[in-house]
Amino acid sequence: MKKNILRSKIKQIFIKHQLSKKHSEICADYLIKAELVEARSHGLLRLKMYCDRIKKKLINPKPKIRIKRISSSISHINADNSIGFVSADIAINQAIKNAKKTGIGLVAVNKSGHYGLSSFYAEQAVNKNLMVFCFTNAPPALAPHGAKKSLFGTNPICFGVPTGKIPFILDTSTSIINRGKIRRAYKLGEKIPYGVALNKSGKITTNAKEALLGTQLPIASFKGSGLAWMVDILSGVLTGSSHGGKTKDPFDDFTGPQNVGHLFITINPKIFVGRNFMREIKRNIKLVKKLPKAKGFSSILYPGERKYKTYKKNLNKDISIPLKILKEMDYLNAI
Repeated sequence: MKKNILRSKIKQIFIKHQLSKKHSEICADYLIKAELVEARSHGLLRLKMYCDRIKKKLINPKPKIRIKRISSSISHINADNSIGFVSADIAINQAIKNAKKTGIGLVAVNKSGHYGLSSFYAEQAVNKNLMVFCFTNAPPALAPHGAKKSLFGTNPICFGVPTGKIPFILDTSTSIINRGKIRRAYKLGEKIPYGVALNKSGKITTNAKEALLGTQLPIASFKGSGLAWMVDILSGVLTGSSHGGKTKDPFDDFTGPQNVGHLFITINPKIFVGRNFMREIKRNIKLVKKLPKAKGFSSILYPGERKYKTYKKNLNKDISIPLKILKEMDYLNAI
């Protein structure tokens, strides 16, 4: 489907679900971008879920988002159960403003929801020549190291920095694969990779449904578990949001709003070394890229390069949509 036609359809669907024109445009743009970078686990797969939660009054389509100024650098945002795209978009822009004024911006968000890919927000800060950290928590999917029950989310860690060329953006879940990939495999009747999840009995499974009912495996064993815990503290405890396994699954748990927390930290990279920063980051990347290549590698990529090239490659192509998701869109548009 043509990108402009798809954008109009998504926007129309969100407007039919009572979002404002501006908020509908924000949501449509983020969903389409996920498709263009081939992060389909965070794209159209989730459209029906957002709409279902709006219909059940678990996402507020007309939120009164409040920004509390704590200092010139620090802000706290009550998202009023808005869709996560909207509250996070406001928050990263506030963090950018704060950093432009003082050299650092710290913005916490509570009463929000799933906000898509963290790299969406990191990219905005990097494009303003800022270094950035983004954190958000998620529903239980990982068992803490030593436990046999899921508690932490797949809680992503995202870091971005300007390079003068393609932005350096590391965006990774603390699980081996993100939960959205398992959701997509389940919806489309596909298997998941071996070794990324366990079933309820604690055995490795390639069945997506069994994985959703079981637990996912963290990156690097206890280290990944520790990182997931760190994100739970930063985006849950610190922001005044749900944490410790209390974040509701947006697909399955309709007992109340998610109360997801986000934390954005933006930094002017020139605060310590001035103009030398850009020279040194370029030098840093060049040193890595000049290293001898391992077998099977023609180049050494830094985080963000592959995704950027994928986006550019797909920018003017039609977006392929599975029939099952097309039918969901037709249904949502007919409401």
